[in-house]
Amino acid sequence: MLKNLVLIFIGGGIGSILRYLISFFSLKFLKTSGFPIATLVINIVGCFLIGLFSASILKQDSALKFLFITGFCGGFTTFSTFSAENVTLYQNGNLISLIFYILLSIILGFCAVLMGLSFAKN
Repeated sequence: MLKNLVLIFIGGGIGSILRYLISFFSLKFLKTSGFPIATLVINIVGCFLIGLFSASILKQDSALKFLFITGFCGGFTTFSTFSAENVTLYQNGNLISLIFYILLSIILGFCAVLMGLSFAKN
C-alpha cells in the first residue's frame, strides 16, 4: 500500500505541475477572451492519456496504474476547475460559451479516451 501511495504522490505532483505550466503559458501567450482553452486542452489530453495508459500500462504492470492513471492523470486533469469555470460562465451570462464548453469537453473527452485506447492497441 505504501508503494502505491508513493507512486500516486509522485505522479500527482508531476501532473499538477504540468497542468500549472500549461495554464500559465496559455494565459500568457493565448488571448481567448475569457474562454478557458487551457483547461479544455488539459482535460482532453488527460482523457486521451487515461485511455492510452489504461490499454497499455495495465497489461504490463498494474502497479504503474497508480503512478500514471491515479497520480499523473488525477493531478493533471482539472474537472474541479472545469466545473468552477462553468459556474463563472453561467454567472456572467455567457450561456452560449457555457453550453459550447460543456458539450465540447464531454464529446472530445469521450473521443480522446477512445482514441487513446485505439492507439494503444495498434
